[in-house]
Amino acid sequence: MPTPAPRYPEIHLVIAAGLSGAGVTQTLKILEDIGFACVAQLPAELLDATLEHFHARGTRRVALSFSLPDGEAAGFVTRIDALRAQVARLDVLFLEAGESALVGRFSETRRRHRMSPGVTLTEAIGRERTALAPIHDIATTTIATDAMTLSQLRARVASAVGSDLGGVLDVTFLAFGFKYGLPPELDLLFDVRFLANPNYDPELRERLGSDPAVAAFIERDDTLEPFLVRASELVCFLLPLYKREGKTRVTIGIGCTGGRHRSLYVAHRLSGACAKIPGIESGVAARDIGR
Repeated sequence: MPTPAPRYPEIHLVIAAGLSGAGVTQTLKILEDIGFACVAQLPAELLDATLEHFHARGTRRVALSFSLPDGEAAGFVTRIDALRAQVARLDVLFLEAGESALVGRFSETRRRHRMSPGVTLTEAIGRERTALAPIHDIATTTIATDAMTLSQLRARVASAVGSDLGGVLDVTFLAFGFKYGLPPELDLLFDVRFLANPNYDPELRERLGSDPAVAAFIERDDTLEPFLVRASELVCFLLPLYKREGKTRVTIGIGCTGGRHRSLYVAHRLSGACAKIPGIESGVAARDIGR
């Protein structure tokens, strides 16, 4: 008898489970950053409907965590086993930590353990560990987070699901005008008000930094190229390090007085310099050109 075809042959499904406080929520955030569509605390009875939804949308990478009432872990394992033949790939990540680490985390956050009513925190942790043992036993990857940094967790999760850490780093060079205030989302900032200002030329005032005539004006400033060389070297040095650390986006501000001429020109030049870095996607945005 031939083997039935998978119901969801395009879906890579990751199930994140584990002890409360061990890092399940953070793991879903990491999976979202590397390109998975994530749903947290999904009631188990909605699993099939959720997969149908993502299948209909053509979503290829899905990560889920579940809200399981006490005593339902064993039955849930049966459903997971049935899923293995229905998807392209199934990973079950189980997050765990020792009692002392979990007690410390609950003490810091002052959150209530889901199994704590009527028992001590240590007893609640023990009960949950026992209740989730069936899922722990079928996990494809078990991650102990006791002494793990966030960066280490990112790397471990990405490795477990076969993904490049962070995938692509999305870099935006944001041109803006200082007279309208600093953008709050900046990671790095370059002030280019030292360059000759096209605003004082009546023929250039209403044009933008992307205009060839404005570009020619700025390029006559003999401080431009030395600045671009040094700024490009710095940015090209830093971006792979940010990517390695797990960042998924970086915003680099390029500011001049009004945000129309010098900042926009330099933003395009620096974005072009970064285009050759593997794993980096760069683009330009202009906040203030309509003012």
